[in-house]
Amino acid sequence: MRVPRRTSTLLVTVLLAGTVMVPLAPAALAAPATAPSAARALAPSAVPFTAAEAHRSATGAYTLTWSSPAGQVVVTASTDPNATSGVEVGRGAGTGSLTVPAGTLASGARWYFRLTPDAGAPLTVAERSLGLADADNARDAGGYRTTDGHWVRMGVVYRSNKLSRLTAAEQQVLLDQHITRDVDLRNSVERSDEPDRVPAGITYQVADVASLSHGLKFHKDAAATLAAALAAGLFSGSDDLGQSIGYPFMVNFVGADYAFHDTLTAVAANQGATLYHCTAGKDRTGWTTAVLLTLLGVPRATVEADFLASNTYTGDPDAVELSWLRAAFAEVDYIYGDFDTYLHKGLMLDDATIDALRAKLLV
Repeated sequence: MRVPRRTSTLLVTVLLAGTVMVPLAPAALAAPATAPSAARALAPSAVPFTAAEAHRSATGAYTLTWSSPAGQVVVTASTDPNATSGVEVGRGAGTGSLTVPAGTLASGARWYFRLTPDAGAPLTVAERSLGLADADNARDAGGYRTTDGHWVRMGVVYRSNKLSRLTAAEQQVLLDQHITRDVDLRNSVERSDEPDRVPAGITYQVADVASLSHGLKFHKDAAATLAAALAAGLFSGSDDLGQSIGYPFMVNFVGADYAFHDTLTAVAANQGATLYHCTAGKDRTGWTTAVLLTLLGVPRATVEADFLASNTYTGDPDAVELSWLRAAFAEVDYIYGDFDTYLHKGLMLDDATIDALRAKLLV
């Protein structure tokens, strides 16, 4: 059995302490101003693409693939995700692919590719990774299609591991992506040991998932959550029971609600792009991203694929296990009955904030 990583150990230690040190407490958060209900639906998307991706190879070449009912798609490249024009790099059929050879576009920049069909609205995609050697799990949280045909914008929200080792050049990459807010999900020890290195112009915000500033309280019987998590971890054959326990407690622990609330509210309100992170960029960051993408209407299978991608970006095939994420979603159902109620009653998000997130992030 693998020894739990330090980040999960710190979180689990705090939460397990609550099962023996304090009485269990019901939800301590105030109910939202509006009754729990689904956020208002957006107008149907005019984007005709059903699939689209951009990948950069180690040589610097880009491979673009897409699917749509259009007759022709024109591809232009720009370093600005909001650009409506750029350098044409090719064109193809409504469903097709394109390779942009290395050297065609300047290296050292992040390139966005605008796919313009001959019928319907264009879609912008990019290589998801920011290519930071000292934050290898730093990547765009966008570029996914929702169940109702919208797309999550790229260049607006980023997820990452710790930013304590960024070079000056890597800090400039953050500025080049128009990132103006850095939300740190780590605990006080992690923040003290390895403080973020971010340049002037990026506002730093703490959203500590394990904070005790709101007390050591749980929504449901913490002992029951612990027992169920242990059983589920053993049944799934998890190599890290600490994480099997930690994920459900990110839903059950009241203090975590405040952290996730503050993070999602920051994404909704921030002028510019937002980056949030923990230490490895896979657990606390992974759940934050799963919540955000689910809120936006991204299918569960896609949410799970984004979660598992940490195994690739970190170079550790055992970085995350799907059973951990599923345990957190199961805890949502156990405590709240459905995801929408978790958003409203657990995370204290009102419809205005949910609508703002959808308006900002969906095309």
